[in-house]
Amino acid sequence: MTSSSHHYALILAGGSGSRFWPLSRDNRPKQLLQLFDSTTLLEQTIARLDGLVPLENILILTNEKQEATVREIATMLPSENIFAEPAKRDTAPAVALGVGLIAARDPEAIMLVLPSDQLISNNAAFQSIMRDAICAAEHCDGLITIGVKPTWPCPSYGYIERGERASIVGLRCENLPYEVKRFREKPSSDLAEQFLAQGGFTWNAGMFVWSLPAVIGELTRQAPQLAHFITEIRRSADAKATVASQFPHLTPISIDYALMEKARRVLNIEATFDWDDVGSWISIAKYLPSSGISNACNQPITQIDSENNIVFNARKGSHIALLGVDDLIIVQTDDALLIANRHQADAIKNLSTLLPKDLL
Repeated sequence: MTSSSHHYALILAGGSGSRFWPLSRDNRPKQLLQLFDSTTLLEQTIARLDGLVPLENILILTNEKQEATVREIATMLPSENIFAEPAKRDTAPAVALGVGLIAARDPEAIMLVLPSDQLISNNAAFQSIMRDAICAAEHCDGLITIGVKPTWPCPSYGYIERGERASIVGLRCENLPYEVKRFREKPSSDLAEQFLAQGGFTWNAGMFVWSLPAVIGELTRQAPQLAHFITEIRRSADAKATVASQFPHLTPISIDYALMEKARRVLNIEATFDWDDVGSWISIAKYLPSSGISNACNQPITQIDSENNIVFNARKGSHIALLGVDDLIIVQTDDALLIANRHQADAIKNLSTLLPKDLL
């Protein structure tokens, strides 16, 4: 495997704070919150790369609303490695921006693309999988995806359908990749059950590994606008000015639609590490202490005849008591209080269109 000096990581740290309101806000979405301990998911993502990618080779892509907070958290990185998108343009333009910035430094780099809002506890297993993915990327011109073995027929995730084991000359690693047949969009519950019964499917975790020549070659074939943008960044004497003038004009599209579903060769390695995309307060509840009958809470509560509630109290010096209530999500901050039916956790984001702007 190549020296780690040629290993780079692009961490995607944008998004909105709507799913975890009122704890999360536009300038502080879930990856910038201390949900599980004294560290944020972004800090955990950076720490997970220790020994795999040098700190000077880790880049963070965020947006202008969150840039200040990201800089406060990621002080271990060079300041020039934190870049704010000048406009919201989905994941394909974001990844192209990262490719361009890295290509300007090291045209032969091996690049990891990682979300910053996923919970992974087994760092050793994570690094083992990533080392195998890096090795595969060095030995072929395929684009490597990391898939998560489905544990239930979730209709909210995209799926990757795998084919045969990949044949790659000279590749020796513990976790050999599979050829990808196709990407499957978020299925119905019935179709998701069929995927699990059939086998050979993984959840699409949004983690990718590739060599720069491979990804630039595929973008040139499949997304010439993005390939041209990368070339402009590489040639520019002022990358920030180039991005500011060109990025807002790129077509908004996901990396799956723009590239992964069209690429000539995509490979899949199944994760052996624990993984949770922490998509709602229901996900958070799994990691909180319990109180009474199936109540999950981050702080001690008082409760009588109350079951299956999720309570997150971020207001210092306050106490929450429950009496005769079930199936609620209660989140208290200094300036807002959420009381929601836990069965409507995914709809909390819809409140953002109705809330006062100073609470977003």
